[in-house]
Parts: sequence; C-alpha cells; structure tokens
Amino acid sequence: MTVLVTGGAGYIGSHMVHALRDRGERVAVLDNLSTGFAWAVPPDVAFFGGDVADQDLVKRIIRDQEVTAICHFAAKIVVPDSVADPLGYYAGNTMASRNLIDAAIKAGVNQFIFSSTAATYGEPEIMPVSEDTPQVPCSPYGRSKLMTEWMLEDSARAYDFRYVALRYFNVAGADPFGRTGQSTPNATHLIKAASQAAIGLRKHLDLYGTDYPTPDGTCVRDYIQVSDLADAHVLALNYLRSGGISTVFNCGYGKGFSVREVIDMVKKVSGVDFPVNVQGRRAGDAAAIVAKADSIRQKLGWMPKHDDLEEIVRQALRWEQHLRSRNAA
Repeated sequence: MTVLVTGGAGYIGSHMVHALRDRGERVAVLDNLSTGFAWAVPPDVAFFGGDVADQDLVKRIIRDQEVTAICHFAAKIVVPDSVADPLGYYAGNTMASRNLIDAAIKAGVNQFIFSSTAATYGEPEIMPVSEDTPQVPCSPYGRSKLMTEWMLEDSARAYDFRYVALRYFNVAGADPFGRTGQSTPNATHLIKAASQAAIGLRKHLDLYGTDYPTPDGTCVRDYIQVSDLADAHVLALNYLRSGGISTVFNCGYGKGFSVREVIDMVKKVSGVDFPVNVQGRRAGDAAAIVAKADSIRQKLGWMPKHDDLEEIVRQALRWEQHLRSRNAA
C-alpha cells in the first residue's frame, strides 16, 4: 500500500510526506517543482517529476507504486495572483484536479484527501465559521477550490470513491525537527515574509490594508501550525481506511490574530524592529476569518500540539535562518 502525495515537494505536502514516513508508510511524490524542491523529499521516497493533470503519468505511478490512497496538495495558492490570472488558476487547480480524480477512479483508487481552503467561505457574516457556513468565495482561488470540492462530492455519489476535504485556515510554522518548511523565496505567507524581513532578506514588510472592519483595521486570520495540519491529514487517511464516509473538516485553532499582532510577535521573537510599509488592500482578501473546528476534534480525535503563535513564529524564523545558510553554502 502506497500513499501518493501530489505537491509533496512543496510546503504542506513535504510535511505530510514526513508525517507518513514517521509512521512507516510507503510514500510516492508527484510534483512539477514549480514551487517545490526535490531536496524537501526524503531520499527513500519515490519521486516523480510531472503534472497532476497528466493522466497517463498518474496511472503509471498508481500501477507501479501500488497506490491505494491519494493526498492532493498540488495547487496554485496566491489569492491576488488568482484575481489577475483566473484562467490560470482554474486550469492549475480545478481542471488539473478533475484529471487527477478521473485517473484515480479509473485506476481503482477510492481513498482521496483534498487540500481545500477557508477561502471557499469568502466574507462570512458569522464568526467563527463552521463547515455548514455558506460558501461564497470572493476570489478565483477560492472558487477553483470549491469547484474541486463539488467534483469530489459528485464523484463520491457516482462511483466507488470516498474523500475527505480539509479546509485550511492560515498555515504557518515549520517542522519542529527542522526537516522542512516554507521554502519558496517570494512566498506571500505573512509569517514567512515577516521572518524574512527580520533576518534581512527583505528590506521591509508590506502591510496590505489598515481600514478593514476589525479591531485594529488589519485582516484577522486563524493560524494553524503546519505539522498539526499534517497530523490532521494522517487522521483523515485513517478515517477513510476504516470505512469512513466522504466528509469535510475545517482545520484551524478557533482563534484569530490580526496582521499587526503577527508583525508585533515576529518583532518580539526576533528582536528586530524591521520597517513596515503600509499599502492599500489586496484584491480578494477577506477582512477576517476564524475557524470553528470542533468537528475534526470530535470525529477524528485531532489534538493539536503546536497551538501557540510564539512557537509558530520561532519555527518560521529558525527555518528562514536554515535556508539562508543552505543557500549560502
């Protein structure tokens, strides 16, 4: 039995690969390395360079690696970019996912975990948001992910196929053992960008929007540590293996921090008062979104281990320092 991890050389996907290997699972990775890094994949894991939309390649991997489950992380994820290039996001997310799901079903793989997003909720009127909150995405990124959720739901009705979709809130931090982290140089994740500013890799940090209807005028987000998120995927896989029905879970901690609060925490932990440039709002950004994540705790027994913003920031800073040393070598 092999678990195929698409996007397994990327940020969240590489954490999932390590989480599976730590359990003694057999793993294969499919990644086109557009944002991932081959060195992020453990050397004993089978790696295939290519696109998830390539059905012939996916079918060969499933056959040759004896794949029984797929964890699908490969995607385009930058909200403002999706506003500027919606068709690119529908191609890279929705259409590619459609091809992957089709290849999986035709090859007899009926356990599928999908990396979805809280962006499918758009601008929710009630906080925190539960899995039943209406999904009204306000960006092509969110719509592209919601379309994939619809395809999974319809496929589960029509075929011998079951899935779990995990709607992430804001993923942050790095592997506590220092094996992997967010490694894309120009990533837009707030904690990564602030950490880069703190160690001098950016001249300043841009803060987008200070006039939102929030306590300090900046966006509020629910930050979830990436290894806790990987653990949620492992539990979702166990759930499907034990016969669980198709379902959706929010993945967050249930509390929000504003952009200014996060910046202040990075400055505190790093000891560096880096410059912050205030910019206008970015297209597609919701004012605030915080998870109601009771369901995954109750149904899967998920127990986060790293629910602490200061710890998350320390992990991110350590990883940025590691990357700087690695890149300088």
